[in-house]
Amino acid sequence: MKRAFVFPGQGSQSVGMGRELAEAYPVAAQVFEEVNDALGQNLTKIMYEGPIEDLTLTENTQPALMAVSVAVSRVLESEGGIKLSDVASYVGGHSLGEYSALTAVGSIQLADAARLLKARGQAMQRAVPVGVGAMAALLGMNIGPAEDIAKQATAESGGVCVAANDNADGQVVLSGDKGAVERAIELAKEQGVRKAMLLSVSAPFHCPLMQPAADEMREKLADITIAPPTVPLIANVTAGEVSDPETIRKLLVEQVTGRVRWRESVLFLGEQQVESLYELGTGKILSGMVRRINKAMTGTAIQSPADIDTFLKSL
Repeated sequence: MKRAFVFPGQGSQSVGMGRELAEAYPVAAQVFEEVNDALGQNLTKIMYEGPIEDLTLTENTQPALMAVSVAVSRVLESEGGIKLSDVASYVGGHSLGEYSALTAVGSIQLADAARLLKARGQAMQRAVPVGVGAMAALLGMNIGPAEDIAKQATAESGGVCVAANDNADGQVVLSGDKGAVERAIELAKEQGVRKAMLLSVSAPFHCPLMQPAADEMREKLADITIAPPTVPLIANVTAGEVSDPETIRKLLVEQVTGRVRWRESVLFLGEQQVESLYELGTGKILSGMVRRINKAMTGTAIQSPADIDTFLKSL
């Protein structure tokens, strides 16, 4: 049976994340300590205790989610006496989750990933002043009509509006200038979309307004060693597999402004005969969307000691 391991992105964070893992497994606690050391801050305290306002700061959220995902992957390896490459055919991640995936399969070192994600969060926040940009979820609308609405909103408002996340059938996220995104919401409602709403985010991710952040990440990534992953990565911006380190480096820059092609990525996995998708880390967003994209594929979240035990017993 072919499996894919995937890693969540922003929105999956919650106060208390990682605590149960660290208490149950020394290898998980070691991951969190290494991340703390790399960042020169007690990120673990924010993860365990909050406040939620600190945890949801982009520069904290991104390394925190990566830390928990990598902790789960290392617990699986240590408890099961396996390597991820023994049990997974592909890995993927939603936005920042690509860094988690690449760290889990040995392409990026843990300390480097933590520092890169801290810098990525800061760069994204700096790229657009607070209140200038916005993101909106369109529920009950597929990517084609959403793209048309984004184009119309751009033309009418003179601002940027693009489809930033193609998450699943009936779930598309738009991003761009606030006025353009608000106009897109109006247009979507006129076309009878089930729900269109602004999202509570600090910046308009995955759109051209993020170009300053992409430029910063190009410089940061140039200084990092990227090794060939032990398992191919399904890249956000291409929805195809990649293993070449220099191509990975290029795509990590492009994904800052590019679309997260998650629906297409899951469809690609299905075409490669992947039957089961396992979400490693905090939350169940990615595993919960699987059936909406590919009814033949199962989605399972692995985040607790009980989940880890169940998975290892299934091998």
